[in-house]
Amino acid sequence: MAISTNQFKSGNHIEVDGTVYKILEFQHVKPGKGGAFVRTKLRRASDGAVIDRTFKAGEKFRAVHTEARKMQFLYADGAEAHFMDADSYEQLAVAQQTVAQELRWIEPSVVVDMLFIDGEPAEVQLPSAVDLEVAETEPGLRGDTASGGGSKPATLVTGAQIQVPLFVGEGEKVRVDTRTGEYVSRA
Repeated sequence: MAISTNQFKSGNHIEVDGTVYKILEFQHVKPGKGGAFVRTKLRRASDGAVIDRTFKAGEKFRAVHTEARKMQFLYADGAEAHFMDADSYEQLAVAQQTVAQELRWIEPSVVVDMLFIDGEPAEVQLPSAVDLEVAETEPGLRGDTASGGGSKPATLVTGAQIQVPLFVGEGEKVRVDTRTGEYVSRA
C-alpha cells in the first residue's frame, strides 16, 4: 500500500529509500511559481535521528504497518532489555542501546506500550510523566521549604539522575517529565 504526500499525518510511518521514518511535522507549500512541495521533519526509527526532508507534492511512499502492544518490562542485563507480551506471555529481547533512554524511566514489572514496525519491535512509548521513588539524595537542610529556591542531584530507583528541589528526601516519590527528564512535582 502506498501513501501520498497529501495523506501525511503527524505520527505516521513511511519508508523512504529503504529506511523507516516517523513523520514529526509536515507542511504543504505552494509557491507562486513552480510546483508544490512538502517540507517534513522525520525521525529515523532505527536510531532516533531527526532529519529535514523536502518532497514533491504527490510523491508516493510505502506505508509501514505499525502496531502498539502492551509489554511488561522484565529486566535489563547490560546487552539486552527483556519484555513479555501481556497477552501471549511471549518473551522478547531488544538491544538495550535502542531503548536506553526509555529504560531510565521504567521500573521492572511495569507495563508499557511497545511500537512494532513491520512486526519488529522499534520503540517503547512512555507516558509524558512517570512517578518514581528517590533512591539516593543529599539530606535536606533546615529551612528548606517548598517555596525556597535551589535544587540538588538525586538518583531514582531506575538509576536515572535528575535535579530535585532541596526539600525532597530519600524514599519520596516524585513525578518526572519523561520528555525532558525534569522534576515536575511530588507524587
